[in-house]
Amino acid sequence: MIETSPALTTVPVELGAKAYPVRIGPGALDQLGEEILARGFARGVRVLVVSNPDVDGPYGDRVLRSLERAGFRSERLVLEAGEDQKTLTTVSRIHQAAYDHQLERGSLIVALGGGVVGDMAGFAAATWLRGIAVVQVPTTLLAMVDAAIGGKTGVNHPGGKNLIGAFHQPSLVLVDPSTLTTLPPRELQAGMAEVIKYGVIADAVLFDALERQESLASLEAVGPALLAQILRRSATAKARVVAADEREGSLRAILNYGHTLGHVVETLTGYRRFLHGEAVAIGMVAAGLLSRELGLWSAAEEERQRQLIARAGLPLAAPPLEPDAVRECLLRDKKVRDGRVRFVLPTQIGAVELRDDVPLAMAQAALMQTIPARS
Repeated sequence: MIETSPALTTVPVELGAKAYPVRIGPGALDQLGEEILARGFARGVRVLVVSNPDVDGPYGDRVLRSLERAGFRSERLVLEAGEDQKTLTTVSRIHQAAYDHQLERGSLIVALGGGVVGDMAGFAAATWLRGIAVVQVPTTLLAMVDAAIGGKTGVNHPGGKNLIGAFHQPSLVLVDPSTLTTLPPRELQAGMAEVIKYGVIADAVLFDALERQESLASLEAVGPALLAQILRRSATAKARVVAADEREGSLRAILNYGHTLGHVVETLTGYRRFLHGEAVAIGMVAAGLLSRELGLWSAAEEERQRQLIARAGLPLAAPPLEPDAVRECLLRDKKVRDGRVRFVLPTQIGAVELRDDVPLAMAQAALMQTIPARS
């Protein structure tokens, strides 16, 4: 059930003793301290704010002021930005800052930034003193609708994305859509890939709303009304799946739509060529082709997905990849069970199924099919 206050909308993540709210609304950033107090934390608690220069510049002081007004003793750690920073080496810097700032078991870490910051700060919180609280304050669309919700934390291994990590639910997710005004257009477009994902896997109403918009490639084109719907419906979809399957035993795996093949693209390009959402978009294109080849959905629905991805300014094609490297990367995916790769494949707009009986050669061919022919 979605609750609203005059200022903020609340989407609850129902996880029993680990339940927490996703609080959404313009100006939420300035309410961070009071929101944390409302979650039961005492004044005087030590807080470490982890961010990067792109986010700390416009928003770091506001966050620290909000925490200080609420009586928290806060410090900040500013890390370099980029997916290539998502390593155990960087997490060790967060651990050192936690030590220097004397974070105790009643302390907390605030992740102020996008998915990379959220993953690393969440993992550091999960492993400091065997687990302290983390509050996610996402500032990118991708993190707002996906990465900040659900408790997945971790870092990359040279052999694959997010192979090192832990499930560690936040105490609060605070979403201030006004932070998107400083987000580069490419980052906004990358986040839109995750929004389209929700439409394909679980929310045909959201997919239809996105289709009615002439362009999804900029904040101005999306507009405030659709943006509010995107944030609310995406958070609701993610919360519903996480509440039903916190640790990805079955249902939660549908959230990986586009990710299995997208992670191949990210890994084989060294996490430098594509943003995560861009790789997911390519993965969704490939998964759509694979689903059509298997007769699971129609060519018309596959084309609807392709057109919507294009309307968001996202890539449709993978770069040249070596087939053997694609196969090896798929087999090392963390979702492999008994040597079988598990794929999320659409059956219609708004519904998907999990399949572990797809011939690896077919999946490999679907990704390779997206690569433009060389002239």
